[in-house]
Amino acid sequence: SNKLAPALQIRNILVPSAADKKKEWAKCKVDIKGCSSSQLVTLQHFRDEFLSALPKPEQSPKIGMFIDSCFAHCQSGAQDSWNADGSPSIQKMRIGKAVGDWYFDRAVSQRVDCPYPCNQSCIDNEDD
Repeated sequence: SNKLAPALQIRNILVPSAADKKKEWAKCKVDIKGCSSSQLVTLQHFRDEFLSALPKPEQSPKIGMFIDSCFAHCQSGAQDSWNADGSPSIQKMRIGKAVGDWYFDRAVSQRVDCPYPCNQSCIDNEDD
């Protein structure tokens, strides 16, 4: 199974173990449903900072983006999560189609999802 991307980012960037001696982020690191309301606010700020660091579409029209709000990692690692029925999508476009269009110069897709938990197409992944 796949590791959770936010868990990976929280562990290594936002709240590494050395910064969480009391293990207040332990549950949140592995399951977003285990986050407190203040932790969710912190995660939202983390998302906002990430998005603000990206180039604006009008500044970089050839840069492709597919940034969903799924609390998951390796969404493109297996066929069943890449382009199959029920795979994560933004505005009805699956990740496989968006990346394929960009890679093969058919079209550039710059899609950014609304904040968690808005995307109903997200696939729940279990932590390794």
